[in-house]
Amino acid sequence: MLSNMVDYLLFFNLGGGEIFIILLIILLLFGSKKIPELARGFGKGIRYFKDATSDVQNEIKNSVKDIDKNSDLNQNP
Repeated sequence: MLSNMVDYLLFFNLGGGEIFIILLIILLLFGSKKIPELARGFGKGIRYFKDATSDVQNEIKNSVKDIDKNSDLNQNP
């Protein structure tokens, strides 16, 4: 996870020193006990979003299958 964050931050041309300062500021703002809670909440939010996305995709696929079945039944009396 940290390497993905570093890759993302490098996209903005941030070096190691800048990333260290940002992480230090986050640590000072939220404290060492609050950061795991924030990460856990962020992870749950991402999980909920992925689940909702997959549910929508499954509904769309099922609808397409139902439409295909209905059109096949109408064409073959």
